[in-house]
Amino acid sequence: MSRNDRVLVVDDELSVRRLIQEVVRKAGYSVFLAENGREAVEKAREIKPAVIVMDIKMPVMGGMEAFEIIRSEQPHTAVILMTAHGTVDTAVEAMKNGAFDYLVKPYNVAELRIILERALQLQSLRDEVTVLRNQVQEKYKLGNIIGKSAVMQEVYKKVGRVAPTNATVLVTGESGSGKELIAKIIHNNSVRRDGPFIKVNCGALPEGLLESELFGYEKGAFTGAVARKPGRFELADGGTIFFDEVGELTPALQVKLLGVLQEREFERVGGTETIKVDVRIIAATNRDLEAMVRNGYFREDLYYRLKVVPIHVPPLREREEDIPLLADYFLRHYAAESHREPPLITAEAAEQLRRHRWPGNVRELANALERAVIMSSGVIGVHDLPGLTADTVQPQVAIPHSGTLRDIMHYVEKQVIDRALKACGGNRGKTAQMLDISRRALQYKIDEHGLGKAVLEGDQSSE
Repeated sequence: MSRNDRVLVVDDELSVRRLIQEVVRKAGYSVFLAENGREAVEKAREIKPAVIVMDIKMPVMGGMEAFEIIRSEQPHTAVILMTAHGTVDTAVEAMKNGAFDYLVKPYNVAELRIILERALQLQSLRDEVTVLRNQVQEKYKLGNIIGKSAVMQEVYKKVGRVAPTNATVLVTGESGSGKELIAKIIHNNSVRRDGPFIKVNCGALPEGLLESELFGYEKGAFTGAVARKPGRFELADGGTIFFDEVGELTPALQVKLLGVLQEREFERVGGTETIKVDVRIIAATNRDLEAMVRNGYFREDLYYRLKVVPIHVPPLREREEDIPLLADYFLRHYAAESHREPPLITAEAAEQLRRHRWPGNVRELANALERAVIMSSGVIGVHDLPGLTADTVQPQVAIPHSGTLRDIMHYVEKQVIDRALKACGGNRGKTAQMLDISRRALQYKIDEHGLGKAVLEGDQSSE
């Protein structure tokens, strides 16, 4: 029995309780009974009903007193009050304080059914919204950013520090690197998490529509404006507005956005009323805004307004050690969506994933693995990863032919680094150049795989 099935009927008259009980049962809901306010409070604590139908005048404890207690303990329970003609004002006052509706005795059964149905539908919608909101918050928890690389650890730290504040954030990075994910995680770990998250794709909206989309418009502001329409800023009030591809804004809109950033107020297109909003701004771009500022394509004052807290999301090729973690996540995710067991991956396919340069970043990896899960028959081979190329020639190693992706990738990485170190005589500078990674990353991997002995047996020179 779900909470949405439960209706509590409260009245000191047995005949009234039985009549409403029959109406509720015929509607297909579970019904519980109480004969005074005190019993209603106790029963509500026990069963947590979706709806309460309760008389106002009762002995021991009246309906109004019971309503106040229940409202404080279960604010989302819909309470329908029953009242005589002489106490209608009391019922109206109760509605102002949160009651769902009221019925005047003697009431009409059809009216009772309609009000009851509306109240139950409202509760069902509320519960659905709660579930969806919990799913969103679970999906965008800070801990859900995948990656153990040093560069991603720095991203975690910045996100964790800035999320609880109201600071404006500029997220930079290549297309597909996860900028929008970072923006949503910041929002969902802030005090604004229950407010709206409104996205504006500055590159997708035509220049002529972008202003009206951002600020809204009044009726008659232009041809086709048949009614007032709120803009994205109004819709984001109390929450976060996310400007994706902010580098695509025209100079005129850059000026207007700067004004909103400074004053937190604007006017609708065709209007004169000043609209004040409380919004947090997060912007993202894959363009070099500093270069655009130098070349006169982006306002310097707007750039610094947006760049209060900059967060750079590194491309996937700069965090190679995160590929196994991300791949394992996507394989499990897409397998679950297809109601399959996560597939195994051959050593050759794992090596292909590791050596590909991923110009499309995490989005490209996700797409490749979604396709591979769909097309494979339980084992992913190189033929299931068409279009992936290995730009960097690596030492050939003997590797196992199957196993979990993480185990294979760990084994392959260790063998490749070991062979490269020996080929370079232990010279870490040459080895890092050969593997196309930084010296710092190479040293981290040497320590992680316990390969220090290989370096000591070699040249030991650092350059």
